[in-house]
Amino acid sequence: MTNQRAEIQEIVDRETRAWDTRDVDLLIGCFHPDMVWPWPPDASAHDPMDWVFPFGRYDEARWRAAWQELFDAHELVRNDRTTRRIEVSAEGDGAFAVVDIDTRWRAADGREQRWRGRTCKLYTKVADGWKMIAQTGVLDYGG
Repeated sequence: MTNQRAEIQEIVDRETRAWDTRDVDLLIGCFHPDMVWPWPPDASAHDPMDWVFPFGRYDEARWRAAWQELFDAHELVRNDRTTRRIEVSAEGDGAFAVVDIDTRWRAADGREQRWRGRTCKLYTKVADGWKMIAQTGVLDYGG
């Protein structure tokens, strides 16, 4: 694995640790200030015509509060993540990682929320390292 691919894997792993430990500071530290994160309404909604923007463009206070609310109100039941592909641009300033996830949260009342499928995480190189600038929501590709 090239050094740049290893750097991308490190940020994927750091984000995974943030979910595993419900560490909002670690999670927020992965994001670029221009981060956007569109979500399909469900894992079978491959047509982006149906996608939504639940958080809008990255806003640290708003995103921190939303993720902290999730962490405070839910137990993490499982968080399996497998990196399937990392691609770095020829210029070494952009990259993406394809990551299969199976994440399940349980609320205090027993209701569960599951994120299962494939994501594409996009990264940009900045002065202090790599930051996630966009990610697709979880989609099921039947694999």
